[in-house]
Amino acid sequence: MDRLSLPLTTDRLRLRTYRESDAQAHLPILSREDVSQFLLEDPWTAEVARTEIAKRIPRTGLETESRALALVIETADGLDSIEGSRVLGDIALWFDGDNDSKAEIGWILDPAASGHGFATEAAIAVLNVAFDHYGLHRVFAQMDARNTASAKMAVRLGMRQEAHLRQDWWSKNEWTDTLIFGMLRSDRQVT
Repeated sequence: MDRLSLPLTTDRLRLRTYRESDAQAHLPILSREDVSQFLLEDPWTAEVARTEIAKRIPRTGLETESRALALVIETADGLDSIEGSRVLGDIALWFDGDNDSKAEIGWILDPAASGHGFATEAAIAVLNVAFDHYGLHRVFAQMDARNTASAKMAVRLGMRQEAHLRQDWWSKNEWTDTLIFGMLRSDRQVT
């Protein structure tokens, strides 16, 4: 498997690997209760941010020892609607266990940047990498069923809802439902 050329760029975004300074950039996003409510983790503290970012730094491709690709979503330089380049969130792709033909995708976006199609644009770029560069057969996303914004985005991406698991995950002192969306290479609509 060839090494993935990074960063990935889209019309408005740069998707790059992590660096230590991203702990400070992600803290205002992931310390928010409204962001962490549907995640497995509690809101981040500065210490948690440093630890979590350190875990993500080596995740530079499915072909690496980490078997994962973790990318920072930031605006491309010169984007008129947002002053300067800034971190909007992150997106990741990781192998599902030992199977090299399917992977899970996940994303987190700053609520202040929602509604502009940034997460969709980033996810399309990563799905293109998943199918075109890595040759994956299947990519899936799992999310808290209450996370309607992520569910709508999965549908916009062309993913199909494959399951609604009832109260299958104990998270933050309550049983929660999980939605699973999937996309096969043959489902893709390449434009």
